[in-house]
Amino acid sequence: MHFIARTSVSGVVEREFQLGEITGVLWSPESHSEGAPLILLGHSGGMHKKAPNLVTMARHFATESGYRVAAIDAPGHGDRPRNAEDQRWAEALHVARAAGEPMDSIIADYNTSLAERAAPEWQATLDALQALPEIGPDAPIGYGGITLGTVIGMWLTAVEPRIQAATVEQRVFDALFDIARKITVPLTFQVAWNDAEIDRRPSFDLFEAFASEDKTLLATPGRHNQMSKTQPDFAAAFLRHHLGR
Repeated sequence: MHFIARTSVSGVVEREFQLGEITGVLWSPESHSEGAPLILLGHSGGMHKKAPNLVTMARHFATESGYRVAAIDAPGHGDRPRNAEDQRWAEALHVARAAGEPMDSIIADYNTSLAERAAPEWQATLDALQALPEIGPDAPIGYGGITLGTVIGMWLTAVEPRIQAATVEQRVFDALFDIARKITVPLTFQVAWNDAEIDRRPSFDLFEAFASEDKTLLATPGRHNQMSKTQPDFAAAFLRHHLGR
């Protein structure tokens, strides 16, 4: 892992890094806090590791809870070039949206491919982050994701025992039900109540499929990409309860 840029604003240090082809960013509180939890954040489709809503969440976790927070660009997003297959999926989504046609099957195939590739990249990133002296191998790990970040996070949480709690939001297609049945960590599952693109009703079935005994369904007004004013506080309180600090 190579750190390639560093800034510090209002008590939070932001360091961009590169790990092979993986591009990412690590936020830390300026005041050193040994053993503080590490939160992994997954961005939405078409966005990147420093999308505004991720930065808001990361800074909130760092300043209010003393957490360290990491995000990486999904394959073909942010600073990472798309391969030919990703480009075809992206173009198909653009055409379907412009024509007002259903996009569910395209999103499902594209997100599944991205998640299958991104999960091992997150594991490699986590290995490198835990090798840093300020984080270490014993730091509690949590995950938070938005749309595409939810799909990637579910794939990751299903196979990565180091993740101890997760907060994700609605994104439903058939393959996710098998993944949900493998997830046992405490989680919150957010459903946007007024989203014209995503029907909220299948989300209830996916919530039921999670094998977690400790799970919470959180309904918020608006669209799936609109962050409510209380969402960062709720996510931080949930993760503090399960990870400490």
